[in-house]
Amino acid sequence: MTAAIAHDLQPVDALEVHVLVDNATDSLSTVPQGVVHEWGHLRQSAGFVLSGEALCCAAFGLSLVITAQVGGASRVLLFDAGPEAYAIARNAERLRIAFGDVGAIVLSHGHWDHAGGLLEAVGKVVASNGGKPVACHVNPGMFVTRAIHLPDGGYMPFKDIPSIEALTDAGAAVVNSAEPRLLLENLFYLSGEIPRVTPYERGMPRHVKRSADGASWEPDPLIMDERYVAAHVKDKGIIVFTACSHAGVINVLKDAGKVFGDAPLYGVMGGFHLSGPGPEAVIAETVADIRAFGLKRIIPGHCTGWRAVSALSRMFEDDVLVPCAVGRKFYF
Repeated sequence: MTAAIAHDLQPVDALEVHVLVDNATDSLSTVPQGVVHEWGHLRQSAGFVLSGEALCCAAFGLSLVITAQVGGASRVLLFDAGPEAYAIARNAERLRIAFGDVGAIVLSHGHWDHAGGLLEAVGKVVASNGGKPVACHVNPGMFVTRAIHLPDGGYMPFKDIPSIEALTDAGAAVVNSAEPRLLLENLFYLSGEIPRVTPYERGMPRHVKRSADGASWEPDPLIMDERYVAAHVKDKGIIVFTACSHAGVINVLKDAGKVFGDAPLYGVMGGFHLSGPGPEAVIAETVADIRAFGLKRIIPGHCTGWRAVSALSRMFEDDVLVPCAVGRKFYF
């Protein structure tokens, strides 16, 4: 069933990805062809003067504005919305994001660093498109209170993501389904549940969620509500967008490879979640296994961590590995 849905994904002529929110800011490192860093993009604005006030802010989270171009038309998907409203509002203003063009929003999973700016994003889209509700794709597993079980026995709770009611009140036409589906005239694929098949990608061992009694906690290490998005660029292949890779970036790529069959995987972009005491232990296996996919572009961001990026840099050339940074624009 999943492969049949993916079979109807329509190739696009080109794909443009704007990094609206990411943990890092970096406009000094050189970038290969097909990538424009924040300063290079902002300089295109008339009267631009370099200053702190003119630049985007880095924030712990991720948000990507993905534009698919087909013929003379374009369709825009917002993938996640960062940790809070300020980062969305500030960065979008500086990057001149045309929220009125956003045709759909996808929330990858139910964590605050991807959903904290969601109401702000929905509001901006609706305010810019003449008041039309915007499709917001979620799944039922996201709407639960979560926390980290600390080594001292305590719990650090996470802020809940916006409820379906809050999203609806903000102007979203909420699509709440666990199933895979195609978006925006079949130009984007939103995955279903990601199978966990590798022996070493085991999520977040200390991650927990509220039990049905509303008072106690229960283990939730695999975070099964996580999803990825993909698009097919003509003459290149499949670009996979993975927001946090709690499923494991290798599991994500394995699923995409299975789902899309003969279409080659061209690139992967997003958080690979290889930072922290647990995830850092599987960097070596992840870096070794990612080679098998023959990717032409690897774009780690958000929760990947500098140790993993360093390990990837020893494996891949600079025209393949290009870390994410706020304000950067990627062309495929």
